[in-house]
Amino acid sequence: MSPRILSGNTVRDSRLVELIKKFSEITPTPELAIIQVGDRPDSAAYIKAKISFAQKVGVVAHHIYLPENASQEDIVIEIKKCNENKLIKGVIVQLPLPAHIDRDVVINTIDPHKDIDGQTAFNMQCLREGRPDAIVPATARGIRELLSYYNIDINNKKVTVVGRSALVGTPVAQVFARYRAVVTVAHSKTIDLMKETSSANVIIVAVGKPRLISTEHVRSGQVIVDVGITREGEVGLDTKTKLVGDVDFDKVSKVIGSTGAITPVPGGVGPMTVLGLFENLLDACK
Repeated sequence: MSPRILSGNTVRDSRLVELIKKFSEITPTPELAIIQVGDRPDSAAYIKAKISFAQKVGVVAHHIYLPENASQEDIVIEIKKCNENKLIKGVIVQLPLPAHIDRDVVINTIDPHKDIDGQTAFNMQCLREGRPDAIVPATARGIRELLSYYNIDINNKKVTVVGRSALVGTPVAQVFARYRAVVTVAHSKTIDLMKETSSANVIIVAVGKPRLISTEHVRSGQVIVDVGITREGEVGLDTKTKLVGDVDFDKVSKVIGSTGAITPVPGGVGPMTVLGLFENLLDACK
């Protein structure tokens, strides 16, 4: 039998009415700035989803576009303008940035109180220290709320996080440790990765390698959260493009069975990241 599907779309939509109400009670209307550098199709798709959700909840979203060859100083200037604008309560720099840009310099220009993706050094330190005022990175917050919605208990459960990025893997591990999970952090080159994943109650995968996790990595009854998303196929050819995750969904689903649970790609973690951003924005308005 098929596993339970952990739909991020369902959770996001269930919170929509509440978010609309809460944002409507804030005056003046909160504004959000999204800074994009370059023309990556995946970045454009993510930004489109954020702007669409902003419109639904009644938030004014500013899409600030800079060309691929924009200088680091150009980006810093735009961020500083957003920092100084009192109507703008949240600032997002869409990642990844072009190779000639120092990510840390750019991200740490954001006012930590407007850093609704929780990526500044200040907020990352707050998260490491377990401070209650820490802004939890949106994907980590979204995953935690996704499991909570589906009543998946992580207290004293083994959680294996595959991926060590500052954007997803590291903050996810920190957040789940705070909720008393027994967390192991692995990566695609971990020796005996199969042992680390198959022994876990919950596997969270954020590597960016299509179908990295397959049947040999899992067992019956596990909860699988797939953060990865890759577009396969080439636009303009007969082969249609398809979004796939870091987990071989069809094969893994058969192994974890009806007692297991898994996120789809798309429609799983992606919508929860958007939800996490706007919940962080709401917190920033307080």
